[in-house]
Amino acid sequence: MFVTELESALDGTKFRANELQTTHQDRPLWVRYDLEKIASAVTKDDLLDRPADIWRWRELLPVPKNARIITLNERSTRLIKTESLKKQTGHRNIWIKDESTLPTGSFKSRGMAMAITMAAHFGVKRIALPTAGNAGGAAAAYAQQANIRCLVFMPEDTPTANQYEIQLYGASAFLVNGLINDCGKLADVAKEKLNCFDLSTLKEPYRIEGKKTMGLELAQQFDWKLPDVILYPTGGGTGLIGMWKAFKELRELGWLESDIMPRMVAVQSDGCCPIVDAFKSGERFAQPFQNAKTIAWGIRVPAAIGDFMILDALKESNGTAIAVDEQMIDDWTKISAEKTGLSICPETAACVGALEHLKSENWIQPHDRILIFNTASGQKYKDSKKVELPKININKEINWEMIEASL
Repeated sequence: MFVTELESALDGTKFRANELQTTHQDRPLWVRYDLEKIASAVTKDDLLDRPADIWRWRELLPVPKNARIITLNERSTRLIKTESLKKQTGHRNIWIKDESTLPTGSFKSRGMAMAITMAAHFGVKRIALPTAGNAGGAAAAYAQQANIRCLVFMPEDTPTANQYEIQLYGASAFLVNGLINDCGKLADVAKEKLNCFDLSTLKEPYRIEGKKTMGLELAQQFDWKLPDVILYPTGGGTGLIGMWKAFKELRELGWLESDIMPRMVAVQSDGCCPIVDAFKSGERFAQPFQNAKTIAWGIRVPAAIGDFMILDALKESNGTAIAVDEQMIDDWTKISAEKTGLSICPETAACVGALEHLKSENWIQPHDRILIFNTASGQKYKDSKKVELPKININKEINWEMIEASL
């Protein structure tokens, strides 16, 4: 393991890496590595002889050598060049990286494989987290493999398929009459009342390291010359932040064939766009978005703990943030699926709409190589088998004894 320390993303305060850590002043921590030693220990060509999964990047991951890896076989995801969206977007050089083929049907598998592996390594027995759907399913699946009890809080309008998935993997799941930030408050209380480790987005430093493998992987798939623009659906932001961290580490290692770094684009719906509002106003921290509403549940995050990390990455990359028309997301989803033959999720469809707009504004040029992530299978957003989960009313006293009995 080449980890040297953990570092506050807010003010640089250092923390020991061999102890269970959460946040500093309620803000996230970075995992830092000795990149000089990594450069001496492995070359990018060495990776070609390893299995094509997220663990091939082990020198750039935080898992100790003697730790048991909690895995569901997270294979590298396919990178597809498609000209089928040219008529819709006005652009030909478009690639889609299809994360829907990961074990739990979304990019959340990457982060949860890493977070649960590290939680198990540090002896965690119970975890709690909020979810808009896909994170809860992934957490439940990996926690089951690690023999860790998993408690999930989700908004009551979370897609039925996600509700069923979480229950299927054996987690304790509850529907909440609120948004994901309300669910996050319950996970925080569960930390004290039920001795659960809070696995909320960026409340621990390792989920981002799993998401980082998206950036490492696509760098290799692009022959170490990164795309010019990456459009990414942005809620909590771990994917965008993780990729930008990966690109900077690869550049310091000297593995990139070009100094040109991608312009990162945070894509949100105008029904929930706190990052876009902060970016436009030049602020480093975002204000909570009121009355958040979007059918792209993964980006319905009114307040992100890593807001400043997202905004820093956008500015460092000369990128931008864009809010698309909520009323168009369903149409973009259908068009994108028809044109590509992929199971496109609404969050990805929002990126297609963003590309359309950025092209019309000449922010994207004809020669630019564009990458869009299909972050999850669109099939997970359709109603399937009905499930009955207990509900929590945040306006009334919460029965924590009942919740603990479910663990």
